[in-house]
Amino acid sequence: MRDALLSPESLEAELRAIGAERYHNLHPFHRALHDGRLNRGQVQAWALNRYYYQASIPAKDATLLARLPTAALRREWRRRLEDHDGDAPGTGGVARWLHLTDGLGLDRAYVESLEGLLPGTRFAVEAYVHFVRDRTVLAAIASSLTELFSPTIISERVSGMLRNYDFITQDTLAYFTPRLTQAPRDSDFALAYVKEHARTVEQQRAVLGALKFKCGVLWSMLDALDYAYVTPGNIPPGAFRPS
Repeated sequence: MRDALLSPESLEAELRAIGAERYHNLHPFHRALHDGRLNRGQVQAWALNRYYYQASIPAKDATLLARLPTAALRREWRRRLEDHDGDAPGTGGVARWLHLTDGLGLDRAYVESLEGLLPGTRFAVEAYVHFVRDRTVLAAIASSLTELFSPTIISERVSGMLRNYDFITQDTLAYFTPRLTQAPRDSDFALAYVKEHARTVEQQRAVLGALKFKCGVLWSMLDALDYAYVTPGNIPPGAFRPS
């Protein structure tokens, strides 16, 4: 257990080290997705399961928004809901993700029904929503800091998928373009907040633990996909089965 208070700069360095070690761009399933080693059904399974995560992000942010103590903080965090839910039907990140699943040939009603989810996906995503709902505001904000590392994985994912899959187009992947600017904006704010408000050893432990937890959520989602659809290919009853 850490027993010395870190400077804000050292805390940031520790957070970035967690990402370098634990972010899911290192997961074998991501590497296979990026390198073109998955078939169409496996890519469909990834997109379908990831939809639940994308659709749960605004719900997660809404639980935190209700607990933020100032109007300035609420205005800042409210932008995240607008980014994902949009400001009209058919806009926002969740709608763009459904455009992705449409482009992969998945039935939209089936995707939205969540009937084909892996149990591991459901448990991981709901654990994240509950973490943000139940932990301190500081820990909840810190758990969003995986966005520090997302521009790298987005660039890898888009370039790799366009290069390696003939059933993927730039239009299919339109979800990712706004995230290249939204994620850095959001992570800059969250990082500044954490560096300012993590003022005790206990608070800094909580911040570091929150980022480790969130990395674990993303990693475990890929673990579930890898086990079900790659090796050994053991798809649970009721989960999506590629045709």
